[in-house]
Formats: sequence, C-alpha cells, structure tokens
Amino acid sequence: MTDAGRHPKIKLHTLSEIVDVKGYVGNFEITIHQKARYVDETQCTACGECARVCPVVRPDEFNLGLSSRKAIYSPFPQAVPAAYVLNANECLGHNPVVCGKCLEACEKHCIDFYMSDRQIVEKVGSIVVATGLEIYDPKENDEYGYTRFENVLTSLEFERLINAGGPTRGEVVRPTDRRRPKSVGFIQCVGSRSARKGASYCSNVCCMNTIKSTLMLKENYPDMDVKVFYIDIRAFGKGFEDLYLRSRRLGVQYLRGLPGKVEETSDKSLHVAVENTSSGGLELHDLDMLVLALGVKPSSGARKLQEMLGLQLTPDGFFLEAHPKLQPVDAATRGVFFAGCAEGPKDIKESVTQASAASARAIRLMHRGEISAEPITSEIIDRLCKSCGKCAEVCPYNAISVDVKKKTPAVVNTAACAGCGTCAAECAFDAITMNHYTDDQIVRQVDALLETHPGEKILTFACNWCSYAGADYAGVSRLQYPPNVRLIRTMCSGRVDEKFIWEGFAKGAPVILVSGCHIGDCHYIDANKWTEKRVERVRKRMEKLGIRAERLQLEWISAAEGIRFARIMSRMEDLRRSVTPEEIRETQKILAKQKTKKQELSEQAE
Repeated sequence: MTDAGRHPKIKLHTLSEIVDVKGYVGNFEITIHQKARYVDETQCTACGECARVCPVVRPDEFNLGLSSRKAIYSPFPQAVPAAYVLNANECLGHNPVVCGKCLEACEKHCIDFYMSDRQIVEKVGSIVVATGLEIYDPKENDEYGYTRFENVLTSLEFERLINAGGPTRGEVVRPTDRRRPKSVGFIQCVGSRSARKGASYCSNVCCMNTIKSTLMLKENYPDMDVKVFYIDIRAFGKGFEDLYLRSRRLGVQYLRGLPGKVEETSDKSLHVAVENTSSGGLELHDLDMLVLALGVKPSSGARKLQEMLGLQLTPDGFFLEAHPKLQPVDAATRGVFFAGCAEGPKDIKESVTQASAASARAIRLMHRGEISAEPITSEIIDRLCKSCGKCAEVCPYNAISVDVKKKTPAVVNTAACAGCGTCAAECAFDAITMNHYTDDQIVRQVDALLETHPGEKILTFACNWCSYAGADYAGVSRLQYPPNVRLIRTMCSGRVDEKFIWEGFAKGAPVILVSGCHIGDCHYIDANKWTEKRVERVRKRMEKLGIRAERLQLEWISAAEGIRFARIMSRMEDLRRSVTPEEIRETQKILAKQKTKKQELSEQAE
C-alpha cells in the first residue's frame, strides 16, 4: 500500500465510497463521496502529539477491541496516507468546542474542525472491483459461547494476539487473567459449510490459517497443548500439505468432529464435549482458550455496487464472472474486472494472481486509446420511435437513453451495447433493429425451417452462449436425441420476439421451445428475466385464443448440460406427437383471422 501511495500515476481516495457510476467502457464517470478527515494529510507528520493529549479513549477497531485508541488516531501501522484521522462523533472539541487539546498540541496546525465532506468526480476507462470480504459474525449463532465466555476468541482476534505488532506484542495471554494458556483449542468451519449456521460454501482460508497459528504456538511454546476440531482439513496448494504434516509432527492433535457443547468452569477455563467421528466415541476436553476459525462472507457493499455497475451476483452473494474458465476476471459489463475476494473466497496468493490478471486485462483493453465495438448492436429507427422508454428500461447495460418528456427518439450507445437484443424484442413499435439478427432474418429462418412437413419438426430458439452450446456439447458427446429438432440461434433468449413465436405457429409448428441461460447465470446479466415474462405473456394470449399453451415451452440449458439438452428434446418429441394435425390447422385458422383483424384495424387507423 505504501508503494501505491507513492506511485506518481496512482491516486488514492481514502475515507471514501462510490455513490454513483455512469457511462460505459472507456468513458466511466465515478462519483465519490469523501468523508472529512479533520486533519490536513499534506501537513501531518504523524508525530502523535495530538493523540497523547486526547482525553477520549475508545476500543481500537484494528485490534478488534483488544486495545484502545484515542478520538484522533492512526487507523493502523503503515496506513496510507501517513496522517492521523479524527472521529468527529467521538471528539469532545468538535461541536460544541469544549476540549481542543489536540488543536493546541499540533505545532503544524493540521487539525481543522470545520473541514467538511466533499464529492469527487473521476473519469476512468476501466474499473477493477476489489471489494474484499467480511468475516462471519459468531454472535448470530452463539453455539460456542463467544458472547458469554471471555476466553472464547475468534481467529481474527487470535491473529492480533499472536502478531508481534498486536496489543500484547505477540505474547499469547488469556483475556480473563492475562496469563499464558496451557491448552488452546481451534474449532473449524464456524460460519462455513453449513446452510443453517452461516454459509454453505467453504471459506478456503480457514484451515491453513489455523495450521499457521498452531505452528506459531508450537514454535514459541513447545509445551503448550494444542487441539484442532475439524470436519476435514483442506490443505490444497503448493506446500500446504507439508505444513499440515509438520503441524502434526510438532504435537498438534487433530480431532475429527466439531464440539456439540462448550461450558465454562470456575477458573474461566472451558469444558468442551465433542464426538470424535474417527474413534466413534464422546470425548471431553478441558481448554484454557478456545479459538473459532471464522468463515468469510461477501462485502456488505457488494449489492449496492452491483446495482450501480449492472453486475451479477452468485447465490452466495459474490460477484459472478463473465465465464469461469475463459474470462475468470471479467465482468459481464465490458470494462469491469474483478480482483481478490470480490469474486469468491481466496488466500493471498490467489488474490495477488487475480489482481495481476485483472490489471493486465484492463491494460490490454485501454492501451490502444480507443475501443472497438462488436458489430452486433441495436439501432433505432427514428421515424418509428415513440419515446416510450421501454427499451431503456429493459437494457441490462444501460446502453439506451431516451428523454420521455421531450419525446425525442431513443439513442443507443454502441460502445456499451452488448447485442442481447432484448430491447428489439420488447419494442412494441418495431423501432429497433439488431444488426445481424434483424426481425426479417429470423422470420425468414422460421419460414425456411417449416417450409416442408412442419408438423414433424420441433422449432427451437437457442441462445448462443448456453443453449446452443449445450446442443453442440450433446452432439460432440454422441448423445441421442430426436433428429427433427430445428435450431435458430440468437445471441440471447431475450432476442426472441413474440412475433417469431406466432410466425412459427402460423407456419404449422406443433411445438416451439425457447431456451436460454439459467436465471442468475445469463451472459447478458438479467436479460433472460424478460424472456420469462414474454413467454408467459404469449401463453396467456394462447389460452385466450383457444390454443393449448403447453405447446410453447421455456427451458434453461447451460453450455455444460448436453445430457439435459438431449433429455428435454426427447420430452419435446413426446409433446409434438400429442399435437394432432387437426389442432395445428385450427391454430393456423385462428392466427389467420387474428392477422386479418389486425390489418383491418391498421387500415382504419390510417
């Protein structure tokens, strides 16, 4: 961090948060709210005279309350910038002025009680999201007595205790009597791998953090009794298994099983009951100190940032990458990249690796000075546009702007447009055309595929990234499915207009399948949600017209689900056989009448 603060081409905004993001790749506009420091960071030398005279004492957040700080303080050692910060909510001399001792002690006159928050606007070409993570709060499920027993610590609190720069200068002591514990126990997976208590995923770093802590204890206190209660040890990584075996050789006891009960004794020690699943028996252990290896969870600000940048989140709350293998650091929104634990739990090595990859991707995008846009983009037909704003509402990338009040035609930002086609499918006035996937092109494909023997075919609209790839995977895997499936590829299921479906039924299609990415896993953020609404709308219309709604199917198929694709197509074939020629002809008559009525109404309106 110190190197970053000194770099001439890096600008750090501390005590700041992003409140708004506008624009697109190459032209992002970031609005930053910077909180007042009440100390001039350009003049402050961090001499500490102000903190020495400050009468206000508060728990130190960096040391998790194991030590104290003043109302004016340095957040942590080697903080950047190297200047003190004043907490206005704790200071006695801010409002009203009743103290002011720090002001008198500062020879450089760095303290300014009248400093205020400010808004900063930065224009950038690309964004790297590195929001970090938060630890699980053991107070939520206080099964191990964290809130009741003082000698039960979290792994983060223990980390500060054992650290040479911590509140005890690295000396491990019990919080109750300040004496060295003779026995220490570690409980793994607290807040991880449990849907009922925390998160269902593995937090990745807990096992190795515990192993590191046991090594430090055994190296400094060889006679200390150290026990680890675990489900299983996940020591994958270069040299990690060796560290685990070294810990066992030093005498650390690893007991397979998590404690079911923790009680406090008269001398503030802890009585732990655990079922050892290796031996199959109930064991009782007396410990002087118990450490909870806490799991991790996404940053609390992730959802707010996700809304501002138009990103996707996994069910666990972490950011979702564009592709787990081919684009592991790219977001679906072009020009946005992920680093570190924003995308999932990682250790330091993995975070550094991903940060290097994210910076390289950003440089690769920006070094030429101009951005090349994909040709598959939307275009507005000005004479047909009614400025209703529906296209801007459905666009997952905020690439369309329209002034509803002034009734001016919508405008597409081609640099931001990703070509999903949802806007064209939702436009009720046919005022939007998609390059390379125009309405006329897709309708002609429908007509060509159903030109001969339409009643024997299964018409399928498949999105390029998932369903179409799933069909390809089924093919290369030599999976058997009906040969009468006819695929029409679109970039996204959101491109499937209602008119394509009606055209298919009018040409004699017995069944029509619309397929796309799974909800929450759409290549175009959330465009498939509009597909779902559109298909449901068509089904309701079919029921009103007396057409069996079952003949229109919607399925989500990923690129890796070749077996699922084959299974769905077999089911579609069973459905096709249930549709009689009489039913198809009746559907064609109904739609022909509807088309005639629509033409008559159009002629009357003109």
